[in-house]
Amino acid sequence: MKKFATMLLASAALSAALLGGAVAKDKKIGVSWASFQEERWKTDEAAIVAAISAEGNEYVSADAESSSAKQLTDIEALIAQGVDVLIINAWDKDAIAPAIEAAANEGIPVIGYDRLIEDVRAFYLTFDNIGVGRIIAKSVQAVQPTGNYAIIKGDPGDPNAAFLLQGMMEVIGADVDAGKIKIVGEAFSDSWKPENAQKNMEQILTANDNNVDAVLSENDGMAGGVVAALSAQGLVIPVGGQDGDLAAINRVARGTQTVSVWKDARNLGKAAGEIASALAEGASMDSIEGAVKFTGGEKGIAINAILLEPTPLTKDNLSIAIDGGHISKEQACAGAQDGVDGC
Repeated sequence: MKKFATMLLASAALSAALLGGAVAKDKKIGVSWASFQEERWKTDEAAIVAAISAEGNEYVSADAESSSAKQLTDIEALIAQGVDVLIINAWDKDAIAPAIEAAANEGIPVIGYDRLIEDVRAFYLTFDNIGVGRIIAKSVQAVQPTGNYAIIKGDPGDPNAAFLLQGMMEVIGADVDAGKIKIVGEAFSDSWKPENAQKNMEQILTANDNNVDAVLSENDGMAGGVVAALSAQGLVIPVGGQDGDLAAINRVARGTQTVSVWKDARNLGKAAGEIASALAEGASMDSIEGAVKFTGGEKGIAINAILLEPTPLTKDNLSIAIDGGHISKEQACAGAQDGVDGC
């Protein structure tokens, strides 16, 4: 995969300066969610709505419910409603192409939210997912530097699955080549569903007579499925994940998950709402404060983008999420092991 430039920005930098001083009013911002079932999207939505409302604009949305066909229909409906900007959390990176064409034909700017839409007409807003993959691998390798590793990947149609894997292999690849780490199982999990991840983990455990020393899971929901499979066999081994799911943070406190890389959805949603309002007012994509050119997709197309910096949560720094209001102490620390920060 081609190298690309990243710009790591704190949420504080994504404020009025990002809008270039323009204030859009009475604009309609449409959001197409790929699948609103995952816990984290509710946090994203609340931040998007707050940012859009703060600019005097209207939020409308649709849930594709894990269907590429429905997402295309949803976007057609949003365009028919007269949206000024589209924020698209794409279910399938390739199937979304007709929607981008339809939006372009109507002169509607598009923001590819959290998932890459490899089209110069779409602004890409996400966290540094290759960096997230690196953090997951580094955190797990720190406690289990050698042995048999399993990798539980996300949906094969989501570019983030490839970005996360790239970051993981940048960390452990040399040790895999040297024989210090052996990857004994690697599987995609359709729709990023925990139950699919659990089945994948069960199959990997069976194939290896339970001889697995660590698991790199590409998100927290799937890490929950992994932990369920491990627990059924009486196993507690290092497991990495990402998203800062509340259940995952508690698993970190309990010692059944090693790290959850927290991509604070409040920051991402706020940025999306602010950028959408700027685009609705007529700002060009390359004029957005902090935008860089991202060329890390399969086609190597240069796309205007902002990539935010994630935060790894381990037993040594859980107070960050608690003090930040992401999770209550009671939720984070129920059943916690001794010595967990913040508990």
